[in-house]
Parts: sequence; C-alpha cells; structure tokens
Amino acid sequence: MLLNEFLGIEFPVMQGGMARVASGAFAAAVSNAGSLGVIGSGGMSTERLERNIVEAKAATDRPFGVNIMLMADNIDEIATLLERERPAVVTTGAGSPAKYVGRWKAAGIKVIPVVPSVALAIQMERAGADAVIAEGTESGGHIGETATLPLVPQVVDAVGIPVIAAGGIGNGRQLLAAFAMGAIGAQCGTIFLTSEECPIAPAYKEMVLKARDTGTMVTGRSKHAPVRQIKNKMAKRYLQLEHEVADRAELEGLTLGSLRRAVEEGDKDGGSFMAGQVAGELHEIKPLRQLLEDLMAGFGQAQADLQKALQELKA
Repeated sequence: MLLNEFLGIEFPVMQGGMARVASGAFAAAVSNAGSLGVIGSGGMSTERLERNIVEAKAATDRPFGVNIMLMADNIDEIATLLERERPAVVTTGAGSPAKYVGRWKAAGIKVIPVVPSVALAIQMERAGADAVIAEGTESGGHIGETATLPLVPQVVDAVGIPVIAAGGIGNGRQLLAAFAMGAIGAQCGTIFLTSEECPIAPAYKEMVLKARDTGTMVTGRSKHAPVRQIKNKMAKRYLQLEHEVADRAELEGLTLGSLRRAVEEGDKDGGSFMAGQVAGELHEIKPLRQLLEDLMAGFGQAQADLQKALQELKA
C-alpha cells in the first residue's frame, strides 16, 4: 500500500507540519491540491489551533492533519482538542506520544510520529503508531543527525509499520529513491514554501529560490537542538556565538521571535528562514497543484530512465 492509498489522498506525498507557516487555510489548500495538508501547531495556543482546524474543515472536504510538538506546555489540552476535532492524521515531534496514541486512534485518527533514528521508530511502533516518518538531517527546521539515505532503509528493516521518507525530497528522482528505500511515500516541506498559496512573506520565498546547494546551515548543535536554516546574518552570528561557547540565554536572546520575523516580516538579516537542502534546486514559484503534478511527472520520467538503465545493464 502506497501513501496515497494509506491516507486516502491523490498523490503519495504529504506536507510537513511547518510551524508559523502551515495554517488551517494553507493545509486545506494543500489537501485540495491532492496531497495531505498538515497544520503546524508549533507555538499555537489551544484556542488558536482550534480556530485553524475549524478553518481547514470549512475549506476542504479532503483529509488533513495536525502536527504537534509534544514538549508544548499545553500538550494535554491539545491532545483533548484533537480527540474531539478528529483530523485524519496527527504527526508528532519532540517527544513520545505514547500516552495519547490509544485515545487518538479510538477517535479514528492515524498517528504518525516523526523519527530521526531507528531506536525511536521501534519505540513508536510499540506505542501503537500507525506509521512513522523517518526524517533525515537534510530537512529544514529541527533535525536529527542521520541522513535520509542511510536512515530510511534501516527504519524500514526495523519496524513492521509503514515508513514515510522525509528530508532531501524535492523532485521526482528523489521521490523514486524514497520508494527504492522501502518507504510508502514522502513527506515534503521546503518545496511547499515555493507554492503561490504559501502564506509566508515574499522575502522568505526569495531566500529559498536564491539558495544554492550549500545555502543552508545547521545551528544549535552545541545545545543539542540542531536547526537547519538558510544562511543569513542571524544564523552566522548564532554559529559564531556557539563556537565562542556563549550561554543558552544569550543564544536564545538572538533567536527569540526569529521565525516570526522570517515568516511574517521577511527580515532577511534577523529572521530564521527554516528550509532544507533541496532549496538549492528550487527556482520557481508555482501553484500547489502544478507543484505536485510536476513532482509526479518527474517521478514518472525517473522511473523510465531507471528502467532504460536497467535494460542496458542486462544487454
């Protein structure tokens, strides 16, 4: 079973839960385009998340999901809200959802944690997760340390539930590679930043489009909280302070409100422009539907090219 069948969507691709980016309206637009839109609840109050879920329900009759950060202060309230509102999918990060899984599944919700390691994938399977998203370090935002290419096959071999690949997937060739590794589909984030419908500041989209293959960097490793973002003055200053062994308060002072400054204000120097390494291959703003159709067309071409190569090897 591929991801589109598993989730009841058109394409075997789902959207990552991008905090401050993926509103209810945007998640609905992604779902309407044939993917699975996911509301990014990071930093939302319970009331604000409820408004976004209601907004998504009003804008689409297709499945959509909610991504939650399990370390949120209001996580118990959010868990109860999700149980009541019943989005099709809940994806989780920053902790274990074990205490909530049974309640959500009883409400008809598929629970799909994001995992950066084999060990956590095994724990999530034992906790009752329906699937896991194995996310490599190529991703934007908060990341693990293992790359997608070695991570996904190891997770596939270690668990009996479906595995969705994430990190470094922005074109059809990379999507084909996800299937070759044993995944049922892919979660993408950065490519959705370049959609016409994405509600980020124009400067954010410009930063993504201008990024090259080495255009992102990882900050926060010294504090055990690595984040991948586009290189700018703020990110470089943060890394400099890390090397100078600055204390956590000084580093937090630098980044306080930086994601908001990127998403809402387009502050090219002071914002945190979270994006994955695939930013270097994205050069055009497209409507969501075209973005997904182009991705699948590239996938079809990659399949044909691979088949041709295999035939030549046999000759």
